[in-house]
Amino acid sequence: MDLTPFETDNSVSCRLSSQIPDACRTEDCCLGIDEAGRGPVLGPMVYGICFCPISKKEELKNLKVADSKTLTEAERENLFEKLDEARSYVGWALQILSPNTISTSMLQRTKYNLNALSHDSAIGLVQYALDSGVQLKEVFVDTVGPADKYEDKLSKLFPGIEVTVRPKADSLFPIVSAASICAKVARDRVVKAWNFTEDLGEVDTDYGSGYPNDPKTKAWLLKYLDPVFGYPQFVRFSWSTAQTLMESKGVAVHWDDDEEDGEKAAQRRNNKSMLSYFSASAGDIAAAFSCC
Repeated sequence: MDLTPFETDNSVSCRLSSQIPDACRTEDCCLGIDEAGRGPVLGPMVYGICFCPISKKEELKNLKVADSKTLTEAERENLFEKLDEARSYVGWALQILSPNTISTSMLQRTKYNLNALSHDSAIGLVQYALDSGVQLKEVFVDTVGPADKYEDKLSKLFPGIEVTVRPKADSLFPIVSAASICAKVARDRVVKAWNFTEDLGEVDTDYGSGYPNDPKTKAWLLKYLDPVFGYPQFVRFSWSTAQTLMESKGVAVHWDDDEEDGEKAAQRRNNKSMLSYFSASAGDIAAAFSCC
């Protein structure tokens, strides 16, 4: 698994994939979808798909894949190696959502919440498989939100494909377990080797699990909070844990626009707003700048 494309610029999201097995282009296939890193305040969320011919389901099951959350890191790495060795009939693809992408999406003016982001990532990966020539007939998904509504949504988007959405699908369907392992292995590797672009000096990488209730994670968040600039891009600053710390430990900043628009703020201070120049004549603008 070559993570270089994401590590080169971890401020944006990135798609990675294996080679498409020839068998997946000629035989009816099943595909599983799962994610890793939905809850942590640190690092990316990774959406993964894994696919194989329906005729190979039993062989995939014999690899002893399981829900990645029930496995140790060493066990996940070992199972990923087995999946890689089965590349003649197993393929995978990942969508790595950077912490920056997650936070800016959730905090933008038109809210784009985590469920919508998750759904769109999953849909994009299924479409990628179809565009790559994978003969999909069955899709199994670990649900995000109400399972029946999500299943109906995917079924309408991908007519002709049998879609099954279930809670805990990663423990029910081996193909989803395989997707879970691919996603978790990628996230673990990215987090462990995170490239901090900010000038932080020697960074303490003992940040625990990354979950908000982890004492090590909390201590790391306190240590690397800049009172003016906030957090490095490794942190999902849209998470309430990060926002609470920034509000309590950071320097308070008042923006005039928070209370009133730019025109009113400028008038109150007896200044001209920049917006006024867009409606002014060329002569007025020249006169305004000639006195500067």
